[in-house]
Amino acid sequence: MGKFVGRRYELELLKNRWASVLGGHGQLVGVVGEPGVGKSRLVREFINTLGAGQRLVLETASVALGTPAPYLPIVELLRGCFQLDIGEEADVIRRKVSDALRGLDEGLLPALPALLALLDVSDPDPQWEALAPAQRRQRTFDGVRRLLLRESRRQPLLLVFEDAHWVDAETQALLDSFVDGLPTAHVLLLLTYRPEYEHRWGSKTFYTQLRVDPLPPEGAADLLHDLLGDHPSLQPLTSRLIGWTEGNPFFLEESVRTLTETGALAGERGAYRLTAPVNSIQVPATVEEVLAARIDRLAAEQRRLLQSAAVIGKDVPYPILAAIGDLPEEAIGESLQRLQAAELLYETSPAPEAEYTFKHALTREVAYASLAHGKRALHARILAVMETLYADRLEEHIDRLAHHAFQGHLWDKAVGYLRRAGAKASDRSASRDAVDYFDHALAALQHLPSTPETMEQDLDLRFEIRNALQTLGEFGPILAHLQKAEALAEALANGRRLGWVSAYLTDYFRLTGDQARAIEAGERALRIAESLNDFPLQVATYTWLGQALYGRGEYRRAATFFRKNVEALVGNRLTERFGAPQPRSIHSRTCLVWCLAELGEFGEGIARGEQALQLAQPLDHPLSLTTACAGLGYLYLRQGELAKAISLLERGLEATRTANSPLWFPRVASALGLAYSHTGRAGDGLPLLERAVEQGAAMKMMGGHSLLLIGLGEGYLVVDRVADAATVAEQALALAREHGERGYEARALWLRADIALRS
Repeated sequence: MGKFVGRRYELELLKNRWASVLGGHGQLVGVVGEPGVGKSRLVREFINTLGAGQRLVLETASVALGTPAPYLPIVELLRGCFQLDIGEEADVIRRKVSDALRGLDEGLLPALPALLALLDVSDPDPQWEALAPAQRRQRTFDGVRRLLLRESRRQPLLLVFEDAHWVDAETQALLDSFVDGLPTAHVLLLLTYRPEYEHRWGSKTFYTQLRVDPLPPEGAADLLHDLLGDHPSLQPLTSRLIGWTEGNPFFLEESVRTLTETGALAGERGAYRLTAPVNSIQVPATVEEVLAARIDRLAAEQRRLLQSAAVIGKDVPYPILAAIGDLPEEAIGESLQRLQAAELLYETSPAPEAEYTFKHALTREVAYASLAHGKRALHARILAVMETLYADRLEEHIDRLAHHAFQGHLWDKAVGYLRRAGAKASDRSASRDAVDYFDHALAALQHLPSTPETMEQDLDLRFEIRNALQTLGEFGPILAHLQKAEALAEALANGRRLGWVSAYLTDYFRLTGDQARAIEAGERALRIAESLNDFPLQVATYTWLGQALYGRGEYRRAATFFRKNVEALVGNRLTERFGAPQPRSIHSRTCLVWCLAELGEFGEGIARGEQALQLAQPLDHPLSLTTACAGLGYLYLRQGELAKAISLLERGLEATRTANSPLWFPRVASALGLAYSHTGRAGDGLPLLERAVEQGAAMKMMGGHSLLLIGLGEGYLVVDRVADAATVAEQALALAREHGERGYEARALWLRADIALRS
């Protein structure tokens, strides 16, 4: 590694931010630059300046590996925090984590199940098992945030997060959550990333972007002087190298290694001399080409071992490498020593659990690309080794197993591992990653013969994709998946699956505003459910068919379906979800309350709404509380009991944020915004009404969108924005008529009449 040069300003800035942290002012620094400019080296040199005082440094990195495993960088961070060793048994990890939490603050113990779940260690906690994925996600965010912030009260904390440009969606969301607590913490969050990385921190007062550019000519000359020495023959070479590499430190170092390996330079570090005319020397145009040439010049055994390591991944466990290396153990050890001497690999963990990694991410990328043939076979061999090596803890490595199975074209295994990885992501409410895994599983499935079994797998995968997309509020791709699932169910003559396709289509059409097709699909689902005596399917269909009828303004008929669920879901079934994100008994009561509110039957509506609240409050489940508050709060709004409405809707909106449920935000925010506006708080109300409309439109959730527009129009009218109210009212009326929403059409006409009185 060359001399650290040309970064005095950058190093001083990091020291300055650390001083702020010591004063209790948390800082966020993004070190941004192109590959090879020295981001990681700058971080390493900064850490070295901290000395041996009391502070904790935790380091992690994102990995470029197909679909990034949810939370993988956070897992590595926790392993460092709890000092967990590679390969430790679950009981040891459980004891270490619980002891560490007790030693730090017993108030952190409620976070134990969430932290153990991240570490793929089961915990016999029935409350954790009962939580919905979205709530587990929130508990995970809270647990990691509270742990790190509490640790920072004991000693200043430096969190180093490398290669953030490869971050998975859930780790990014957790980082966003953590960043909000930085300003008063003794924490420096230091990230390195390439320019293409995007984040939302630019407006934070405690955020600093530190750009690392290539070295200026004098800095590059200083680095080359350290590497080469001052022999007179080197002077023309130095200027050429600076021009060729444009001052990129990694490119400079790799170019010097290339010249020594090819014999153009003779001597040793700091005392080289040129052995050939400078005009005869050719340096590849890019650092990738330099690396490729260096790898090509390696001895065959070393080159093959490096390429095998690149196929394994960023982190290279020795047992896997040895098993696929096709070399005697002694030869593998010798090759590893030479690769480390060449600064292509370095050891990160000693024996007996030896592990290696690449000096630079570019080195792995180029080594992988240099393997022209045999990648597929290597992936397959790596999978076989991992299945044996980790036979008792496959779930811990499920994302890597899925990756190697897919890349190894072991399609049957790929489908299985990808489904398990997707299910694990869904369980953690990592819906974006779940969709990616399930999509890859579908792609793998297309390579298998069409049989009843693979057709069922295809169909069920599309159900899982639908569930994940719905959680994300992304309805666009859902219809195509359901239509394909319907064709598969018909081909299989599978009545139960066909019933669920129809039920899901009911939900899709009513959310996107096609109430007629929703009712048609719902009635078909209901016939199938009743013919099969399938109770879960009946419950789901009653819910979605009732909602479609509610959307069309058939409130009394809709109420009959919700009452069926209320009457059937008793005893142990009160808290069952039947595939929904919250208990159907609570959701059905809320929908019934909405119907009764529109019918003016407030007495029964209040009773049913209070029942929903009584069911939701003991569950410690934010989405259930959102659902219950949305029902009774809306009824009070329609009744004119605005103070009661505001109290409930505020609780519901807060629970919506806690539950991370985008589907519920528009409805709750719109009702609360309208209640605020009618009580002299239009300054609070109008932003909520506008956001409700914007978010509903962004999700293309057109079912009931006219109601959101009506609410916004009423809000505009309260503050005498008559022209804006008129525009919105016309939009609402047109949309209600287009979607057959007769109830909302009547309210839009009422709003238009009210506007006419003001004009």
